[in-house]
Amino acid sequence: MVRRWRVLLVAALLVGGCSAGDSPATPSADKSDASEARQGVTFTNPVYSDNFPDPGALLVDATWYAYGTNNSTENVPLLTSPDLVEWTPAGDVLPQVGPWAERGNTWAPEVITAPGGKYLLYYTARSTATNRQCIGVAVASSPRGPFVDDSAQPLICQADEGGSIDASPFTDESGERWLYWKNDGNAIGQPTYLYGARLSADGLEIDGEPKQLLVNDAGWEAHVIEAPQMVRHDGKLYLFYSANAFDKEEYALGYATCESPLGPCVKAEENPILHTSPAAAGPGHGFLVTTPAGESWLLYHAWPPSAVGSVSPGRQLWLDRVDWVDGRPVVKGPTIEAQPAPN
Repeated sequence: MVRRWRVLLVAALLVGGCSAGDSPATPSADKSDASEARQGVTFTNPVYSDNFPDPGALLVDATWYAYGTNNSTENVPLLTSPDLVEWTPAGDVLPQVGPWAERGNTWAPEVITAPGGKYLLYYTARSTATNRQCIGVAVASSPRGPFVDDSAQPLICQADEGGSIDASPFTDESGERWLYWKNDGNAIGQPTYLYGARLSADGLEIDGEPKQLLVNDAGWEAHVIEAPQMVRHDGKLYLFYSANAFDKEEYALGYATCESPLGPCVKAEENPILHTSPAAAGPGHGFLVTTPAGESWLLYHAWPPSAVGSVSPGRQLWLDRVDWVDGRPVVKGPTIEAQPAPN
């Protein structure tokens, strides 16, 4: 793709003595030097102009890994980046879906670290037994994969509720693990809920009864609420989600605040906080990341306004800053103007 970095202060880049993607291990002078080196560096959206829906991201050893919904040749396509802005395709991290699933329709993957130097990939695929979308988990020793799911059954499959999709893992500051997802009720004309459940210590099983956290009961959400992500910021829990038809310009992103990882959760009055603009249509399925410098940024997909619902270019990858104002996340986007690069 076209390189989007614009170096406005070349001398500043030379002072730091490291590349723009370096992530110091500790918040010492190295972090200050890295931030100083990036002063004056800007970027423009989209940060990846090809089709890359439903991004989930992970930072490992100064490299960002982004996982997306399947394309015509890859079950789980991978992008890598040193800086959240320059993204490079890196192949398929899930060459084979689990024995319970069929190839194709592999949606919305997310990865977390696990004990023993392992990585866990939670993904959605079509169950051969139920013909519904269900959730599986695969294991690898590297964030690049290959991930392997050798389970005979999916991790979660609410076939009577239309199926289960959009799994999102969350490790709280206590070390406890949780999983969030959506029942695919809109596939069978039923309401859609965002669910949460505790995960086992190894992350491979559900530990306890799932709990309904939110339902599509707001006007802007229409017939579907989906794509949950739980985030803890300054001691508070925020459940981000998207709603409305993914292939329409009405698709948008909102959030709720939660008293615990399993609720209760209350939707924000200002929802949606990210919606269609002249720059991008149907922005959503966001994934909030925190940089080594402590900044909050939102990766999400959006359609070009003139190509909503298209296969090509499809849903492109966007990046915009999130500021916290009186405990509320404010997304500065969708933006196409040059803006300062992440630190």
